[in-house]
Amino acid sequence: MARDAGVRGHRAPTPMLLLSLLLSAAPFGLLGEETRQVSLEVIPGWLGNPQNLLHIRAVGTNSTLHYVWSSLGPPAVVLVATNTPHSTLSVNWSRLLSPEPDGGLIVLPKDSIQFSSALVFTRLLEFDGTNVSNMAAEPPGKPYPPYSLAEFSWNNITDSLDPATLSATFQGRPTHDPTRAFANGSLAFRVQAFSRSGRPAQPPRLLHTADTSQLEVALVGASPQGNCSLFGLEVATLGQGPDCPSIQEQHSIDDEYAPAIFQSPIVRAFFGPQNNFCAFNLTFGASTGPGYWDQHYLSWSMLVGVGPPPMDALSPLVLGIMAVALGAPGLILLGGGLVLLLRHKQSSEYQSIN
Repeated sequence: MARDAGVRGHRAPTPMLLLSLLLSAAPFGLLGEETRQVSLEVIPGWLGNPQNLLHIRAVGTNSTLHYVWSSLGPPAVVLVATNTPHSTLSVNWSRLLSPEPDGGLIVLPKDSIQFSSALVFTRLLEFDGTNVSNMAAEPPGKPYPPYSLAEFSWNNITDSLDPATLSATFQGRPTHDPTRAFANGSLAFRVQAFSRSGRPAQPPRLLHTADTSQLEVALVGASPQGNCSLFGLEVATLGQGPDCPSIQEQHSIDDEYAPAIFQSPIVRAFFGPQNNFCAFNLTFGASTGPGYWDQHYLSWSMLVGVGPPPMDALSPLVLGIMAVALGAPGLILLGGGLVLLLRHKQSSEYQSIN
């Protein structure tokens, strides 16, 4: 199982990579909500179209976060932050599914929008990792033909909606699969929202806040095109200015929770015509293994939201280890001091007999 990522041309990121990309322009006034009222809604389809539009609405005291996830075309998320707890999402299906989807997705009132961005997962990449030993120093191996995620067939999101865990899963496989690589496999995007800070019960237990949601990408059961394949995702994001967003590195101080690191229609419907897209690749795992070829399973998690990346505090396990490691020598010294003190006292109380 692989739970790690590397970015070509940059220093190794942590699972906070994409979070940092989306946070660069978030207004400070929207940050720091301790709790939010979170609801998940599958937007009803139109004229029998699959219901592949998921709206997560996270309401705070003075703000609302809207996450709109979709598999109409390649999987994508639009994140909108407003400065009111009363903002709403409006979907015009006829316009959204038309050749000109501009305005098919609107958050109202428009003047409450303080920040917006998007991520589009465009292609599943596969490389020959036979001769790749250092993911930081060497480029990926020979590329195999990539899989366009816009040409995948996705499940009806309603079937996987789980209000108890505030989660839902987009699961798909290629519409045309002449090599039958996905005959017994699938690519899944599991989305989970949170109403407060904490860690999920399942690994890798990324620390989250009420201002974030988690995405877990899982490749399961697909047949690789080589004996030592490495996989990755091509991701596109909107630039907030003339340049692409910077990639920030966020380290964890607690290795118990830190994974190992190796050094579209919905978007146009909301943003209109955009030319300022930036693309980058996330490569999973390393050829030194264990790798995807062992069990045909790969999973990677990330956070998306607004605000500074959650900062790890020392976990109870680590604190306990530190207490034992630092406390034992102290107890030994204390015990030794008491023994010497008692011996000195006994010696001073000794009276000779004449």
